[in-house]
Amino acid sequence: MKIRNIKLLFAFVVCGMTVQVNAQFTFFNPEGAFAIEVSLPNTDLKRLPINRNSISSLAVIGDNIIGGTTASEGLTPFIFVASLKDRKVINILELDKIIKGQQRVSTGFSRGKGNVLFAGTIANQNRDRSSIGGHLLQVLVGENARVEVKDLGIPVPGEGILTLTVNASKTKLYGISYPSGKFFVYNIESGKTKSFKDIIHSESNLKHYALQPDDYLCRALIEADNGMIYGSAPINRLFYFDPKNEKFTFFEDYIPKVWGRKPMGSVEAWAKSKDGKIYGGNAGDGQLFVLDPITNKIKNLGKPIMMNRLRGLTFGADGKLYGLAGATPGYAHLFSYDEVNGFIDLGNPEFEMRAPGIEQGINWRGFQLQTIVTSEDGKYIIMGEDESLSQLLVFPVK
Repeated sequence: MKIRNIKLLFAFVVCGMTVQVNAQFTFFNPEGAFAIEVSLPNTDLKRLPINRNSISSLAVIGDNIIGGTTASEGLTPFIFVASLKDRKVINILELDKIIKGQQRVSTGFSRGKGNVLFAGTIANQNRDRSSIGGHLLQVLVGENARVEVKDLGIPVPGEGILTLTVNASKTKLYGISYPSGKFFVYNIESGKTKSFKDIIHSESNLKHYALQPDDYLCRALIEADNGMIYGSAPINRLFYFDPKNEKFTFFEDYIPKVWGRKPMGSVEAWAKSKDGKIYGGNAGDGQLFVLDPITNKIKNLGKPIMMNRLRGLTFGADGKLYGLAGATPGYAHLFSYDEVNGFIDLGNPEFEMRAPGIEQGINWRGFQLQTIVTSEDGKYIIMGEDESLSQLLVFPVK
């Protein structure tokens, strides 16, 4: 009898393990979803070359999906335009033709007046490992998706630009430099920049934790309805910047974290709901939290999946918050969140891709996802991959 009970217990354990393993490989393929080929070199059509197409910045203006990429070290990135309606890349600009020596279009795109976009870059490093400085870009997509890029210079000498956002009046850009983490304000009209050292942490303390700038610097800033600019500072601290008096206020509460992992905490993504609340993602532990700018109270909403990183957040027309959780060495998962249903782990997107050369269609799976945005009408969610060969993944929301 004891042997039989042991066998039954073993069977239950195996079954339980099978369920868990199968749950790891859930694929999300809703009706109407599709992939846009960006970087498979299978035809002479417009495509991005290998190791230069990790989609690190995205925006949508009308039918145009605008993307900015990150290249492997020593290579240079692109800015490209794809058509949402035609489901294809229609224009490509090699950034090296405008500005030499850049590696990443790392900040996402901030929408200025009209159809103007702003973004920042991080440069490839010199042989002595020093940076030549990242540039502020003004991007305009004209007729026939023609891309025009204007170089606005280096806002912080010797530093790249990791993070960028624009205020509601479209008069100022707020950013964080790389690798020192200086906060800066760029006046769009005058072209003048003012930088601040208030959020820089002690370098000796950071070395104590054996962290690199990519581990602890804030990757997202956001303006609340009250005009304050919210972000994070090392180590695991939240702050807001008041543009009127140029003062920084640090929160007493830390970013929600897993015990013992405080040094890894930083804001990787923000999204603002219609009621003005701000949802944030902690890169260190992959936790979602909500911040009320009126009270400055933080509520921890938990982890969408059991991995670190929360790389992107955006709201759809259905009122749900969509996000990208997880990264290398694991797989990224798409998830949704709302107050009624909580978290829903949608798994890995698996969307059909059709293009010249692959007319039969193939199911493209997004295992490493870095960027996520919503179309202007809120009806489509667009995701960009972080791979050596990256594509756009699009699905409708109702």
